[in-house]
Amino acid sequence: MTGAFDGSSIDGSLYTEVTGLAHRSPGWFDDLVTTWSTYGLALFAVLMVVGWWRARRVSAEAAVVALAAPVIVLVAFAVDDALKLVVREDRPCQSLRVSTLEACPAPGDWSFPSNHAALAAAAAVALLFVSRRLGAVAVIAACAMAASRVWVGAHYPHDVLAGTAVGAAVALLLGLALRRRPGGLTRRLTATPLRPLLTAAYRS
Repeated sequence: MTGAFDGSSIDGSLYTEVTGLAHRSPGWFDDLVTTWSTYGLALFAVLMVVGWWRARRVSAEAAVVALAAPVIVLVAFAVDDALKLVVREDRPCQSLRVSTLEACPAPGDWSFPSNHAALAAAAAVALLFVSRRLGAVAVIAACAMAASRVWVGAHYPHDVLAGTAVGAAVALLLGLALRRRPGGLTRRLTATPLRPLLTAAYRS
């Protein structure tokens, strides 16, 4: 597409090496990575639900932090997607014309930064505010998601690194802001239809 940025000069050679390795790897492994790359974000949703379920039995503030996690992820996605429209980087499979495990997106489906990596990183950081154990699992999963997006050929390495940085930064800033004043937000939420989501925290 005219005016699009070609990121192949940054780490195109590394991208080519990774996608070439993918084609030389066992089929079962490629299938596993492809499945994770496509559906792995569902794991973060499950972890957030588990985090909320546990948090509501700890305290109202903990439940609010857990409920904020998916909102934080959506904000991180919006920021990352806005950056895509600014940078307008072509997908590596379009610039380098290599064979990839994942079908090459149509022109205009920009590559930088990676939405998958941003979503996964944001979820991981948000979950660290909810539970260290769940957050640790999510951090490992986020790294696997970022790597998988290069392996299947959807992104350059710099795309997933940038997406990870954006997602983590947004989640960290929002998480810290929420931690400073959880009481006021909790009181406001208990006066809304969301109160049932916090009910277990008020059992005596």
